[in-house]
Amino acid sequence: MVYRIVSGSAQGYPDAGEFIDSLNALELSPIPEARTLFEKASEVWVARAPGRLDVMGGIADYSGSLVLQLPIREATLVALQLSTIREHQENGRMLRIVSFGAEANHRAINFEMPLSALEHNGAPLEYADARRYFHRDRTTHWAAYVAGAFLVLMRERGLKNCPGARILISSKVPEGKGVSSSAAIEVATMQALAAACGLRIAPRDMALLCQKVENSIVGAPCGVMDQMTSAYGEENRLLALLCQPAELQGQIALPDDIAVWGLDSGVRHSVSGADYSSVRIGAFMGYRMIAELDDGNRGYLANITPHEFETKYKVHIPERMSGKEFLNRYGGTTDHATQIDPEKTYAVRIPAAHPVFENDRVARFSRLLSSSAPIAERLPALGQLMFESHSSYSACGLGSEGTDLLVQLVKTCGKPKGIFGAKITGGGSGGTVAVIGMRGAGAAIEEIVQTYMLARGHRPYVFSGSSPGAAAFGTIRLRLANE
Repeated sequence: MVYRIVSGSAQGYPDAGEFIDSLNALELSPIPEARTLFEKASEVWVARAPGRLDVMGGIADYSGSLVLQLPIREATLVALQLSTIREHQENGRMLRIVSFGAEANHRAINFEMPLSALEHNGAPLEYADARRYFHRDRTTHWAAYVAGAFLVLMRERGLKNCPGARILISSKVPEGKGVSSSAAIEVATMQALAAACGLRIAPRDMALLCQKVENSIVGAPCGVMDQMTSAYGEENRLLALLCQPAELQGQIALPDDIAVWGLDSGVRHSVSGADYSSVRIGAFMGYRMIAELDDGNRGYLANITPHEFETKYKVHIPERMSGKEFLNRYGGTTDHATQIDPEKTYAVRIPAAHPVFENDRVARFSRLLSSSAPIAERLPALGQLMFESHSSYSACGLGSEGTDLLVQLVKTCGKPKGIFGAKITGGGSGGTVAVIGMRGAGAAIEEIVQTYMLARGHRPYVFSGSSPGAAAFGTIRLRLANE
């Protein structure tokens, strides 16, 4: 099969061009499931969504902070084809997925399910029931990121009578490194599905719908910054997002003399991990206590200033509190993405303080980037804010030996070689470290990589470069060349 582009364009991005070439060569694929995935009669829709590098803001997103996120060069590409009426009649409404992972040695994995499994008595399944369905088998839990888009569009956008679909996924966003491989899959899948079904969804709404996939179906309590960056980001610009819940503040161009890198620690990160969830719960517990003191609603923790927190609230928030005591005294929190375990004791004061101070740091970082002051004055201050953010993560218990070592190597390498700051990213507890420095400091980055490899036996993958979000890239519609 040879496809021609009916609408849209690869826009010169090598991964998009290579992906279309691979569709034209599917019949020669070494993976049997891929060879026969697509039918000749129907159009194929292609979407592309990048991962993201969390430059500042991180876990404060769920507390309403300003965050600064860079869409990275690595992206996920999705090709989607709706089933024909004939197929629907012969085989039922089936969803077939073939996925190629980011790692070179990661063979294709496939998944198949009837779309009727997402319905009950003719109505879309409740999210909790869908979550239980995908959690039955750990080996296929990954399919929730893809199939979840169908259910969310059924429930939230009235998608009806989808005849079934075939989906091919190719991702170059490394998994478990804290650069939002999950958001890239969600956004690319939903964009391709919406285009194929004729649904017009604004980028902000797309991000919020994809967050619902992850929170309500996958069961990972992430904030919205990952999906917003993957959907809305612009190449070589930091997306400034006020997470209340997802208010775009603009796109900040990186000054010509400043560069940002990501260094993978090799320590696997998971946003659904217990540490992240416990810190998030602790932050919402603290917010609930503050709301009680104020006899009102401040909206988000990030709306409290550091001075207010230190002088008015800190003394009233305990260092730790058991879930049972908290539930007895306060009933619960306003967070619908997590559940408090009565048998567990949670840190409260430090997790509650983090978003208050992080929001202030991010605001100062943003002003510095946009300042007209000389780069030589701005870079040390930018770097110091990143170091402070990293220390706050560590105080919350979200550090790791690998990420701490990378940050220490940045401090050691330091200003003489053009590197000024670093911090752990995203949900913490491993993953990637963001680094800021002079654009010509690539040699210093390589020195850090080599030193880390000798110390830990792992060569960090270096994230550098950027690419547009799914909205800026658009969708590509393909049709067989002889049609």
